[in-house]
Parts: sequence; C-alpha cells; structure tokens
Amino acid sequence: MHKTHAFTRLAKGAARFTGRPSCFGLAALAIVAWVVTGPLFGFSNTWQLVINTGTTIITFLMVFLIQNTQNRDTEAMQIKLDELIRATRGANNRLLDLEELEDRELEAFRSSYESLAESARQAGGEELRSGSPDVSVPPERG
Repeated sequence: MHKTHAFTRLAKGAARFTGRPSCFGLAALAIVAWVVTGPLFGFSNTWQLVINTGTTIITFLMVFLIQNTQNRDTEAMQIKLDELIRATRGANNRLLDLEELEDRELEAFRSSYESLAESARQAGGEELRSGSPDVSVPPERG
C-alpha cells in the first residue's frame, strides 16, 4: 500500500465530500439556519459577521484543496496522454511532456499543427467527410 501524505488524503477526502449533493444540501441548510436566526439577533452586525467570516474562511481553505486536487488530476492526465503518445505507432514523440515547454515553444507547435490541419482540410475535401484516417506527421522543427 502506498504511503500517502496527510494533506493529499485530506484534499482527496474533502474533494469527494464537497462534491456530493449532500454537502451542498448541508451548506444550503446552514444558510437557511443563518437567515432564520436573523430576527433572533435583530439582524445585527455580529449576525452578519458570522456568515461573512465563516464563508470567507471556508472559501479560502477550499481554494487550496481544489487547487491540489486539480494539480494532481492534471498531472495524472498528462502522464496518461504521454503514455498514449509514446505507445502509438507514428505518433510524434516530441509531443511528450509538452506542458513543460516555454510559451514560445508551445506556440511554434500550435502553429505547425494549425498549418497541418489547414493543409489536411484543403487537400482532404471528400476524405474529411468520409472519415478516412489521416496519419501525416507535422514537419520537423529546427
């Protein structure tokens, strides 16, 4: 069994819990309870401060948990995509780990693929509509 860092376990658990309808219902119930107690506290500044402080703290903490979960999911997806590229005959292995490149390098790849797509659309005509495979490889970059 993998030894998992405590924060990762917390983030995964929080993501699972907060993504459920029951958690949304719990949050909605807390808001309803806060609204119902308004007359009891005369809609005072303290009454308003309770909800403002509570929601601010929860939002602040959730940002970090959500970011952690998204980072982990994105990293896993990138690894899976890299494996698909690596394992596919005729695939361009220069695309492995593409997310690590600088913006100008990504732009160069994007431009070469836009050109390739445009050429394929112009030359393809009927093949595009028929769904024929196109396995051409973009030109080598210097």
